[in-house]
Amino acid sequence: MTRSPIREPGCELCDLAAPMTVYADGKLSVIVVDDAHYPGFCRVIWRDHVREMSDLAREDRLLLNEAVYQVEQAVREVMAPAKVNVASLGNVVPHLHWHVIPRYTDDAHFPAPVWAAAVRQTEPDTLAARRALLPALADALARRMNQQG
Repeated sequence: MTRSPIREPGCELCDLAAPMTVYADGKLSVIVVDDAHYPGFCRVIWRDHVREMSDLAREDRLLLNEAVYQVEQAVREVMAPAKVNVASLGNVVPHLHWHVIPRYTDDAHFPAPVWAAAVRQTEPDTLAARRALLPALADALARRMNQQG
């Protein structure tokens, strides 16, 4: 019998119903974030409301790390970024999740973090071309995550 995830009332990640969820199981979800400036931005979200990696049992930490790895590989394979940023901050939303963000030398913030002040605008045609890759990214993510499980 599968148990329901532990939830925290008012937590936006506990209540998340993302339209671009490409994978979900009893432990974690993978979503493609709807970010106009960063097509291919993904999140790996632990389903139980925990704050830190150290709150997880060893097997769950390994499972989560493998999921983040598979998402990074799919992002590299499809989006072909110059760099991939992988971050787990949780300062604003203290629910364990990882950001996997394709970065390009022409993106609005490069080389600074995406949360810094923008230093340029990416060409609309470039962003449109990257957005056109999102269905292929969703397919690659689903394939990799389903092979992992």
